[in-house]
Amino acid sequence: MKIKGLRWVIIGLIFLATVINYIDRSALAIMWGNENVEGSISQSLGLTKSDYSLILNIFMVAYALGQLFSGKLFDKVGTRVGYVISIGVWGLSSFFHSMARGMFSLAFLRSTLGLSEAGNWPGGVKSNAEWFPIKERAIAQGLFNAGASIGSVIAPPFIATLFVAYGWRITFMVIGSFGILWIIPWLLINKSGPKTHPWITKEEQKYIVEGQSVADQNATSETKGKSLKEILSHKESWAIVIGRFFLEPIWWLFVGWMPIYLFDVYGFNVKEVGMFAWVPYVGAAIGSIAGGYVSGQIIAKTNSIDKGRKTTIFIGGVIMLIGLIATVLFADSAEIFVAIVFFVLFGFQFAISNVQTLPSDFFSGKSVGSLAGLGGMVGVFSVIIMNFLIPVIAEVSYTPIFIAIAVFVPLGVGAIYFFARDIKSVEE
Repeated sequence: MKIKGLRWVIIGLIFLATVINYIDRSALAIMWGNENVEGSISQSLGLTKSDYSLILNIFMVAYALGQLFSGKLFDKVGTRVGYVISIGVWGLSSFFHSMARGMFSLAFLRSTLGLSEAGNWPGGVKSNAEWFPIKERAIAQGLFNAGASIGSVIAPPFIATLFVAYGWRITFMVIGSFGILWIIPWLLINKSGPKTHPWITKEEQKYIVEGQSVADQNATSETKGKSLKEILSHKESWAIVIGRFFLEPIWWLFVGWMPIYLFDVYGFNVKEVGMFAWVPYVGAAIGSIAGGYVSGQIIAKTNSIDKGRKTTIFIGGVIMLIGLIATVLFADSAEIFVAIVFFVLFGFQFAISNVQTLPSDFFSGKSVGSLAGLGGMVGVFSVIIMNFLIPVIAEVSYTPIFIAIAVFVPLGVGAIYFFARDIKSVEE
């Protein structure tokens, strides 16, 4: 049996895994509420906003370590087995949230969720490097990243509906089951890489291999990956590490804190959060696909990976910066705030798909997951710092938070331009 366009089926499965990933991680914030929200997690377990901040950072620390660990894991065992381990653990972790009895048990389950969910990103980057030619990698990454946005679109109304009908414990049981079920089609379809997969057509196999770098073409299962020291000896790697340090907090500010912001500033309940919080992620989903498409078109027309990646990252940065400034100047109602965040997240995803593709532009084979994981880990550590500061600053105003994140945009984009003077393979 041969399947035409098998690479798109593979990225479709990873897209679906990413949707599940974001439904699982979004659930806590959506159902957290406060002491005034009947049946919410915080009310039923007697937890506060400071407890939420601590639990969120426990998740983020585990997520940061998971990025580095899973990058090495995927490089060692491959994407097929790596995804089974990652999504299997996070599905079970999400399911067992239903049994939390207080701060300690909830924090422990968030740590196992963060550790395992982190594997989705280095795993996705590595899979795209294996299954797509260079000119299509950004659109593949965009489709993969769109899963995060679609998951965030689905999560608020879906989780709020389940919460209202069944409560937060049953909701965690339902969403935790999705990941376990995903493993079945993944194992059935993703039998091996494109060089040896029995279902790939010869035309697609040739198209993929010939469109990859020389280093990728020559890579085999015996090819050893570089150590982190070797990877960081190339200044291009620092474009990813520093760029993601400054850019990641922009996304996580809204993922982790937007429901809480809506509870605090506009007095929303869980149902109202479900009605509003999904809207910005529509913009993110569009931005993911648009950024990958624009980058691919520029590369095809100019034959320059450097021009395709940098132009798209710059455009996304400008949109983010304008949007974040607008949150300070114009967001005087929930509707306006949500509309502005729509454009901020559009800009973020427009740019980040290309930033996350950079490891496969610079390296091949068993080094891609390691660099992707390292960049993700460093980015998450900056988010952890932000999460500690937000509850303190928010007691006075959220405005300084938006200003600080706006300053991060030119620093993140500038780091990519400074350290990656020419985006191309450093191994050839």
